[in-house]
Parts: sequence; C-alpha cells; structure tokens
Amino acid sequence: MAEEPKSKRILLVDDDAEIVESLRMALESRGYSIIIGRDGNQGLALAERENPDLIILDMMMPKRSGFLVLEKLRRTHAEPLPVIMITANEGSRHKAYAEMLGVSDYIRKPFAMDKLLDSVERVFKPTPK
Repeated sequence: MAEEPKSKRILLVDDDAEIVESLRMALESRGYSIIIGRDGNQGLALAERENPDLIILDMMMPKRSGFLVLEKLRRTHAEPLPVIMITANEGSRHKAYAEMLGVSDYIRKPFAMDKLLDSVERVFKPTPK
C-alpha cells in the first residue's frame, strides 16, 4: 500500500485577520497544511519550531517587520526556507531588498488569489535535474 504524500506545510504570517482567513481557506482547499503567525515575533518563533516548507510573510507587521523576520531566518538557516513576501508597500527599494534576501516571490497587495496560488505552486514544483 502506497503511503499518502505528506501535505506541504505553509507558515502564513500576517496581522490582517481577513487576509489570513482568505489565504488559509484558499491554501487548505489545495491540500496544504497551514500554520498561522499574527505578528513578526510569533512568525519567527513558529518558523523555528515548526520548520515549514514555505513561509508567506507580510512586510508590515507589529513587533517585528517581515524584513527583520527574513533577515533573521537567513542568518540562522544554512538551507534558506522559501519565502513569498506580500506587501501593500509600493516602493521599489523594498522589492529590490527582498530579492537580495532571496525571496521566492514578492507580491503587492491587493492581489488576485490565483497569483498567490500560482506562486506557491512554483515554489513546490520539482526542479528538473
């Protein structure tokens, strides 16, 4: 009997309850397991403890910004965790900095749910050898 593939675990870190709920529902409908952090400090603690397969990270949050979370993760993980950053910030400097830190994608709010789901699929798509 073949074992069921383990569902990918996504850590969703955002302080906006409506965004969290809509993303959680959309991602769970695709079979992903969702872990939720409501601010940067909680997100960082969950990333360390849960070791998710992907982090969807808001840039502007209380207690610790998405950038500070990302910087800390990059310093403490030998193998970088995939991160999709979402933000309402329009600045191109922020996008350039996020890319320098190695985000898998940088998506500006508001965004179509399909855009985010496509980005998640790209992160999990196996790369040809």
